[in-house]
Amino acid sequence: MDDPVGVRHALGGGEGRSGVGGGEESSPYLAPLPWEAELPVSFRLTSLCPTVSLIPVPVSAAVGCEGDLFLLPSSLPPVLTSLPAERALDTMNFEVIKGRPIRIMWSQRDPGLRKSGVGNVFIKNLDDSIDNKALYDTFSAFGNILSCKVVCDENGSRGYGFVHFETHEAATRAIETMNGMLLNDRKVFVGHFKSRKEREAEFGSRAMEFTNVYIKNFGDDMDDDRLQEIFSKFGKTLSVKVMMDSTGRSKGFGFVNFEKHEEAQKAVADMNGKEINGRIVYVGRAQKRLERQSELKRKFEQIKQERVSRYQGVNLYVKNLDDGIDDERLRKEFSPYGTITSAKVMTEGGHSKGFGFVCFSSPEEATKAVTEMNGRIVSTKPLYVALAQRKEERKAILTNQYMQRLATMRALPGPLLGSFQPPPGYFLPPLPQAGEPAVHVQGQEPLTASMLAAAPPQEQKQMIGERLYPLIHATHPSLAGKITGMLLEIDNTELLLLLESPDSLHCKIEEAVAVLQAHQATETSHKSSTTAFLQ
Repeated sequence: MDDPVGVRHALGGGEGRSGVGGGEESSPYLAPLPWEAELPVSFRLTSLCPTVSLIPVPVSAAVGCEGDLFLLPSSLPPVLTSLPAERALDTMNFEVIKGRPIRIMWSQRDPGLRKSGVGNVFIKNLDDSIDNKALYDTFSAFGNILSCKVVCDENGSRGYGFVHFETHEAATRAIETMNGMLLNDRKVFVGHFKSRKEREAEFGSRAMEFTNVYIKNFGDDMDDDRLQEIFSKFGKTLSVKVMMDSTGRSKGFGFVNFEKHEEAQKAVADMNGKEINGRIVYVGRAQKRLERQSELKRKFEQIKQERVSRYQGVNLYVKNLDDGIDDERLRKEFSPYGTITSAKVMTEGGHSKGFGFVCFSSPEEATKAVTEMNGRIVSTKPLYVALAQRKEERKAILTNQYMQRLATMRALPGPLLGSFQPPPGYFLPPLPQAGEPAVHVQGQEPLTASMLAAAPPQEQKQMIGERLYPLIHATHPSLAGKITGMLLEIDNTELLLLLESPDSLHCKIEEAVAVLQAHQATETSHKSSTTAFLQ
């Protein structure tokens, strides 16, 4: 194959089988499919279904990704269109290719059925020997199956899977018959599929009536009998377990399951924070991994939001700092404008990186500092001072500016819209004042703040663009026009500072390149998908 990445194939381009999923026209759908296996699969399918043709649809840039296969019988009378696809379903479903079983099912063009969860059944505690085919054969007696899958990882089955029936009634029959039954000598659980939100809500209600208690930090001198002796005074215990390592030593934590919720609650209240083996132990309600992860995620998001709220409007970003400015000098320069809670110059290897942060106690003080200090010369350089933004916020703003500019320019005529073009003529600015710092770019007149201020607003951008373009062209010749156009959206004061600092300019250019590449990848993917489905 020419394409070394996963591809998606549509075979033919006619009508699919009717009557599947409530009369909606469907086509067979094949997944997963390793990219290196697609060619032999295609030949096999075309031998089974001689009325099909191949249409490649790229789906990923990651080598070795899974692909999908849609079987669309070509132009035959409607009565005959389902026969070749059904033959592929009967003869190739769950066949192992390159060590992986493929699944073939009728593709549902309406995603509402899949997303609703109607007819979807969850099965757990499956024996390792049960694969997709065995699960399909077991549950097909209860009704038409839209899809069937045993979840696997690199070590094989993970012990659970899903069966999606065409109707809710078929799913209910399967649950009533199979829940609690033995499959390969293992008792399986079969129930309606629940989304993550539904499971989290259910965990929340169960948490109020817990009986299982988690104990940790009691050290390695502990076994089941001793742990039971300590906790049996609170009530009848159904199970007690100290977790051990491979050498038989305690891992320092364990579980006690009580008969009643009140007993477990009393054990937590009395034993949490008490001393066992000379250690302060933690005793609390035992939680499942999903619940712990959800709780930790909520706490992390809460801390993150609190930090953002705390520093919103009071934290300033200061750059173009002289190499001799340290934390103390930075605090001293900004102290006249209010109470400073922190001042930090960022360093690397003991040397200043040329920027830092100053945090005030109130937004009013921070605003005053920005007004007074932005552009002020400290030591030998003019400072750039603005409210600090997180990287995600800066990238979002830059992306938004670029998209707005692109939308505006697309409405105008011209082949190179949205990019900066070097001008045929030059604006002649006044000569720089003696001793005033100037930006020097090879082949261009020196540029100073006074020269820029004397020019009309539109020509100010043109003057800066003339100096930015060759610097960007040196590293990204094909994108130089677009990147220059993006950077010209930035404030002129900051652009001058970028021209003075090659490292800062390089970082800004790379940010712009990342935005452009992401935008181009999205457009390419959209165009490819549209073209493939139109064919």
